Amino acid sequence: MHSGCSGTFTSGAQVVDKLRMMGFNNQFFPIPVHFTCTNCQTEFMMETLESQCPSCHMTYGVTPCHAHDPDSIQAAGIHY
Repeated sequence: MHSGCSGTFTSGAQVVDKLRMMGFNNQFFPIPVHFTCTNCQTEFMMETLESQCPSCHMTYGVTPCHAHDPDSIQAAGIHY
């Protein structure tokens, strides 16, 4: 599914699954990211690599390799 920083994912659910499997889901961003939920447009602060929108509970994830790039954050699903 993923090999180092060169791997790719086809969905946000795969990203979040990988984060959980590797134990990185609660790892903090180097610098927290202001993020706008793609589902409900609520702005919130993502502090960990897996985070949920406080309004609609859409789950988002990003791999440690791409934590520097907010455009790499992917939606996995509501209450995922």
